[in-house]
Amino acid sequence: MTTPNDRYLTPEQLRLLIDDGHIDTVVMAFTDMQGRLQGKRLHGRYFLDVALEAGTEGCNYLLAVDIDMNTVGGYAMSSWDKGYGDMEFVPDWSTLRLLTHMPATAMVQCDLVWLDHAPVLQSPRTILRHQLDKVADKGMVALAGTELEFIAFDTSYEDAHHLGWRDLTPVNQYNVDYSILGTSRTEPLLRDIRNHMYAAGLDVEGAKGECNFGQHEIGFLYADAMTTADNHSVYKTAAKEIAAQRGQAITFMAKYDQREGNSCHIHLSLRGDDGDVVFWADDRRTPLYDQFIAGVLATLREFTLLYAPNVNSYKRFAAGSFAPTAVAWGLDNRTCAVRLVGHGPSARMENRLPGGDVNPYLALAGMLAGGLHGIDTGLALEDELVGNAYDSDKPHVPHTLREARELFATSAIARAAFGDEVVDHYVNMADVELTSFDAHVTDWELARSFERM
Repeated sequence: MTTPNDRYLTPEQLRLLIDDGHIDTVVMAFTDMQGRLQGKRLHGRYFLDVALEAGTEGCNYLLAVDIDMNTVGGYAMSSWDKGYGDMEFVPDWSTLRLLTHMPATAMVQCDLVWLDHAPVLQSPRTILRHQLDKVADKGMVALAGTELEFIAFDTSYEDAHHLGWRDLTPVNQYNVDYSILGTSRTEPLLRDIRNHMYAAGLDVEGAKGECNFGQHEIGFLYADAMTTADNHSVYKTAAKEIAAQRGQAITFMAKYDQREGNSCHIHLSLRGDDGDVVFWADDRRTPLYDQFIAGVLATLREFTLLYAPNVNSYKRFAAGSFAPTAVAWGLDNRTCAVRLVGHGPSARMENRLPGGDVNPYLALAGMLAGGLHGIDTGLALEDELVGNAYDSDKPHVPHTLREARELFATSAIARAAFGDEVVDHYVNMADVELTSFDAHVTDWELARSFERM
């Protein structure tokens, strides 16, 4: 069995660690629609005696609930009428790792299958795997990296709840973008996250400050697309757990307040399955690279639901905010939705649309499906945008979740790429969020209307 590096575990190594008493808890987890790790903590001995071979099961409502874990209607795969049966968790042993921020704990990430062993098509990991299979059919592999920003607070999650998530104390009180002093003040938290993630098998690059008060980013080396998505999910959960252990809190909300939002820029490139560079030749972009970018651009509006899945996601798309508003590409141009960077082996695209709330499996699947559409149809790449994309006449990214939902629901390209079952499932997820939001009265409405209307 091949693992990304020697900091991952093999089942044989885990058996020895459990037998020796060094590990007593094994987390079996998958990533749900909202991008969260869900699953079970198993006793180490039970894991060895039973789950190692038999796996475990969980209710299929785990892919058919809202963010509050409420059962909601509209999902074909899971309902009261269908009895809310089980799905099987099938471990992917290449993801087996230590979680050193938790006592004596290891984790393995799982695929989801039905009891007849058919894959659960609506599972984010399965959706990405199907796109990677299409890339493999063309003799290529996908490499990716995600740049996930967060805002950290010297306020616990419990206190944040009691305060209504307002008036929290950020770990920095001014813009610390690239500031060494600013990250020094936050270094105990950042160092804990970096070191625990390195021990979990992630290849840590470094940490830097960002613009919003208390905003930071920890970077990780690119990897194959599935490993990157798996690691993204582990990191996002672990960072919150580590902060909570310190009496602090972290948010990955796309837009926490009126200042800069949390982005998750996604870098992506293709290579030949022999490692050959396919995006660059003779000191220039290849036609395949141009077709891939043309496909991503052509599907960007229709696939925005995969990049911006929540009502709050769309608050981030503001002019002059470093979050994109124009469907355009440019060479090293941070005002565009798609930025091309690097040359030769480092040539890659950066999708600047996703925010910190993105599900990495769905976003990467969307980028690959769009790019493959461009290759398969031989799309021509429009001229690059030079200058300020915010002032351009290019098409605008969807303004709201409702607009993105309509574009995805009616997209023939999405239905051809992902299948009706997947499209309808995630359209219903958007419907659930919109219904919930429409039913709530916001602080803005109260402040604006209580007396003066």
